[in-house]
Amino acid sequence: MSENRQPKLPARRTLVRAVLALSGWVALAATALPGGAPLRWVPVLLFVSFGPGLALLYPQTGLLRPGARLETVALAAPLGLSLAVVVATTLFLLEGFSGTAFLVSLAAFTTLASALPGLPLPAATRGAVERGRTASVGRR
Repeated sequence: MSENRQPKLPARRTLVRAVLALSGWVALAATALPGGAPLRWVPVLLFVSFGPGLALLYPQTGLLRPGARLETVALAAPLGLSLAVVVATTLFLLEGFSGTAFLVSLAAFTTLASALPGLPLPAATRGAVERGRTASVGRR
């Protein structure tokens, strides 16, 4: 029965990674819509706020503990916004800032980051260390 469950998890991870990789390009495509439409600014706002951060943090190896999931969500926005500020500042210093250049840079970074394993989270490994200690204490 565990053999049937195993393929679902990697397929879900692959789907999440694909959605993260495409989110920036969808936000870029949304900029082609007319000026003040919510369908234009909502995808861009969500992508800039969460896309790069989730791409760096989400693709974890193994199952995430509940604390690690909460930590991922809590860190995604500040990390994504920090990366957006770095990209925007770099483009301004190079005198090449435009909305398109900004979104293309972030989308390319997010696509690349979503293909790599996520950054290690302390809460994701803390449970394994605690379980290892209790197991070794119980054996003595």
